[in-house]
Amino acid sequence: MFFSTPTFDFELYRLINQHWDTPWLDAVMPVLSSKAVLFALMAVVFAVLLLKGGKRHVICFLVLLAAMGLSDFSASIIKGQVYRVRPLNAVAGTRYVDDNGNWQKRPPSFVQTKERGTSYPSGHAANSMTLALMALLLWPALKKWPLILPLLVGYSRVYLGKHYPTDVLAGWLWGVVIAGSVWIVWREIERRFMPPEKG
Repeated sequence: MFFSTPTFDFELYRLINQHWDTPWLDAVMPVLSSKAVLFALMAVVFAVLLLKGGKRHVICFLVLLAAMGLSDFSASIIKGQVYRVRPLNAVAGTRYVDDNGNWQKRPPSFVQTKERGTSYPSGHAANSMTLALMALLLWPALKKWPLILPLLVGYSRVYLGKHYPTDVLAGWLWGVVIAGSVWIVWREIERRFMPPEKG
């Protein structure tokens, strides 16, 4: 990795992960980070749009999915160049959820052994920000409510020991870049090939 973890990043991570924990957050945070839950919600939204929203809304939903796919793919490429080790594999005392869904804690004597990881940027943060911004742009009636999603997801990634705060911040910024780029391209496609529906 070509940069060291700044002190403020490390200390904020420790506060969120090791000191600001509560039983109810222990139950909620894994759900907020669950891709299965996100996919289930997206499937429900798609079904509703398919049945009641009309062709244009379905197309917009597919554009949103394409933007999220681009976000996820491109964030993975960046991860492969940075190699930042996730805090659960680097920081003693880290609380995390294992593969069986149980909370574990690294002992005080824990020492990092991994040299490469996939922590920077957070793909969850990038994808959730892309989703939120695309939803805002495609369906303005939603106002700013979708922006709650990336905030909650980003916090959950730090709480779960998966990322440092700067991983999440970088993910959010990358999500903004992807959503903005896709929106510009989509508006041009819409202008050229999709005349306004007659009401």
